[in-house]
Order: sequence, then C-alpha cells, then structure tokens
Amino acid sequence: MASANSWTVEIASPVAAPRLFRAAVMDWHTLAPKLVSLVVASAHPVDGEGGVGSVRQFNFTSAMPFSFMKERLEFLDVDKCECKSTVVEGGGLGVAIESATSHIKVEPAAGGGSVVKVKSTYKPLAGGEMKDDDVAKAKESVTAIFKAAEGYLIANPNAYN
Repeated sequence: MASANSWTVEIASPVAAPRLFRAAVMDWHTLAPKLVSLVVASAHPVDGEGGVGSVRQFNFTSAMPFSFMKERLEFLDVDKCECKSTVVEGGGLGVAIESATSHIKVEPAAGGGSVVKVKSTYKPLAGGEMKDDDVAKAKESVTAIFKAAEGYLIANPNAYN
C-alpha cells in the first residue's frame, strides 16, 4: 500500500490576511469562474452553508487533467484564517490518488500584508506516485489562485473588507 506524501508552498502577498482568506478560500467558488475562467468553468456549493462539513464543486475547463472536483471543509477558523479540506470526488480521486487534503493558513506579515502557507497531503493509489512535475504544477496552481485573488483585491480595495 502506498504511503502518504505531502508538499508545501508559501506565498507572500501585500494583501491583509483576512481579506485574502475570505476571497481566495471562503469565496473562491464565486470568484474563480470570474478571475480564472480559462481554468475554472463554474463552481458552486453542493451542501452546507460554508461551515465545517460543507461541500463545494469546481468544474474545470480542458486546461485541467480532470473535469471537476468536490471538496469538503473539515476544519475552519475564520479568525485565524485557517482551514483544512478534503477532496471527496473528482480531482484525480480513484484515478491517481486514494485521498488528498489541503491545510491552508493565511498569516499576517509585516507591513500589513500576509503569508499564505499551504500543505497538501495525498496518498497515491497502490503502485502510483506523483512525479516532481505534477507537484510543481500543483504548487503553481495554488500560487496562481492566491495571486489572482490578490490582483482582484488590489484592484478592488473595498472588496472583502
């Protein structure tokens, strides 16, 4: 049986932690189709009101290797800008990976900005593994999400205050 693997990425941003967390994490299902429409065709809540146990679905364009992903929110602390989610359907589940979770924490940084810390843990299917190139692409995708939200927030200083 394959063992769990993980990767981490840190992303510096000039945007305050609470704004970036709300936009890029809590409301990403609303913003993604607008900001990264070449990747995310649509997104919507499937179950719940955005709290722990809630499920949302992202539908992807042909730019992604899979057509959709559903994720369930496992842990949420809005005050600390921290959450953990699990892929429950799609997103390579059952094809390349047995399970995948992401832990995101957006921490305040000097000068009013923030640092996003993401740790993704995944368990490949038996006999499978993620190549270094796959991990690099995953890190690039996560970075692109936060940078897209950052750009939106800088251009719209009254959004998510």
